[in-house]
Amino acid sequence: MYAPGPLKRQLSRSGLLLLGPAFVAAVAYVDPGNFATNIAAGATYGYLLCWVVVGANLMAVLVQYLAAKASIATGQTLPQLCRDHFKRSTSTALWGQAELVAIATDLAEVVGGAIALNLLFDIPLLLGGVITGAVSFGLLIYQSKRGQRPFEAVIIGLLAVVLVGFVVSTVQSEPSAAGVVGGMVPRLDGTESLVLAAGMLGATVMPHAIWLHGALVTDRHWKTLGSPAGKTRVLRATRADVAVAMALAGAVNLSMVVVAAAALDGTGADSLDAAYSAISVRLGEVPALLFALALLASGFASSSVGTYAGSVILEGFWRRHVPLAVRRLVTLLPALLILAIGIDPSRALVVSQVVLSFGIPCALWPLVKLTASRRVMGDFVNRWTTTLTACLVATAISVLNVVLIVLTFRG
Repeated sequence: MYAPGPLKRQLSRSGLLLLGPAFVAAVAYVDPGNFATNIAAGATYGYLLCWVVVGANLMAVLVQYLAAKASIATGQTLPQLCRDHFKRSTSTALWGQAELVAIATDLAEVVGGAIALNLLFDIPLLLGGVITGAVSFGLLIYQSKRGQRPFEAVIIGLLAVVLVGFVVSTVQSEPSAAGVVGGMVPRLDGTESLVLAAGMLGATVMPHAIWLHGALVTDRHWKTLGSPAGKTRVLRATRADVAVAMALAGAVNLSMVVVAAAALDGTGADSLDAAYSAISVRLGEVPALLFALALLASGFASSSVGTYAGSVILEGFWRRHVPLAVRRLVTLLPALLILAIGIDPSRALVVSQVVLSFGIPCALWPLVKLTASRRVMGDFVNRWTTTLTACLVATAISVLNVVLIVLTFRG
């Protein structure tokens, strides 16, 4: 956020200039994986799983706040804290699963961008994946050259494209208010709805965003975090930052399910290309175009954020810097392989989100343990009510994953 002269000083005093990091993290909450799982949920089950989006988003507010708070209090990222406060074996295991999460994340982002380019310009999926990877790499180069705030501005602009696309589509689809309200009652309809619910949870509460958020805060506010008063000021602004960013991300996610339930129910359009065609038929060319543009913006933005997270994870756990080009290539190759061998890209997106759902507890439990420790957090240690709530969230997610594994193996 830029503001010259007196206006900048006024915004600085109000704390508005401290906002921004949570909006970058929020991009992870509206990535192509969200498109795939939310569209599939609405098209297949109507408004049934709206409650999953709302519940997951409330969890995300707490999780992202704690991730930022840990770094504000200590000046370290979550991977660095795990490296310094856990056994070497535990730290290594956490790093290994975090790397798998980063690969699954990049698969979703790159595949989603490729699908969007195919819908908009009829570009082959494999070439579209290469283009998406190249654009995300360009955004990271821009961030390294111009700094954090210009990068945040670009990412927020892409997030705005996604928001506008779904606001228009929601209005055009004329959803049922009673259906949305009814969808807020927690219930499921068989194993497949549970798989989708787990995928929606994995797409909403993103483990790589948990690992990344602290780095976004410390990179942006390192000058302010040098004193207890500065930490308190940043923490206060972070509460607003997270609340607003997660509210916008939650609104977008809910609108995805609502649009699919209102416009795609009964069409069998449970893939992104089928959803694009059905929206074109049911709502018109403009909403379909906005849908594809939103998907493209999501793929570009979230892919760059995912690669950023991968670098933070590796550097935090191993104290080793890997060039961005190498990092981009390592996580890009699995996604390009999926596109090259012809696996259904929309199904691959949903499966990747289920994988991410399994990664959430591995990031969340260490976060809860660290933020509940006075030795680590000092005066910024969690209140017991915060720790209890975070434990309940982590337990609910972990139980869901265990149930999902059991039901999947039972067929």
